[in-house]
Amino acid sequence: MKAEPVIAGIARGRVLRLDEPVSFWGGVDPASGALTDPRGARPGETIAGRVLMLPSTRGSSSSSAVMLELLARGRAPAAVVIGTIDAILGLGIIVGREMGYPTIPLLRLAPQAQAAFADGAVVAIAADGTIAIEA
Repeated sequence: MKAEPVIAGIARGRVLRLDEPVSFWGGVDPASGALTDPRGARPGETIAGRVLMLPSTRGSSSSSAVMLELLARGRAPAAVVIGTIDAILGLGIIVGREMGYPTIPLLRLAPQAQAAFADGAVVAIAADGTIAIEA
């Protein structure tokens, strides 16, 4: 399936597909990558190393700072696939790249299309935005 690369890159990892938006500020622990909002989707599960698929983010303009911390600590997702682009989150990825941290792809793909990827499936992302399920 082809997604729109906003920040191109390659990645591989297990899908963590969330059906509701996540707030990175207060919803993701920047030290561990764990989801922390007890009212949110799957508290305690980590986004670190996962291909995070979600419809959108919620809230704060500080999501870039949280993403930057995740990148700096090696606890960022392998990639973010999102239905509605969050420019602030993308800014954190770009700043991380400028600071020399390993960066991750940011892709736009409608939530309905994301549903084709089972939670836990292993996928590979190509620089052109192609997302392929690995056997």
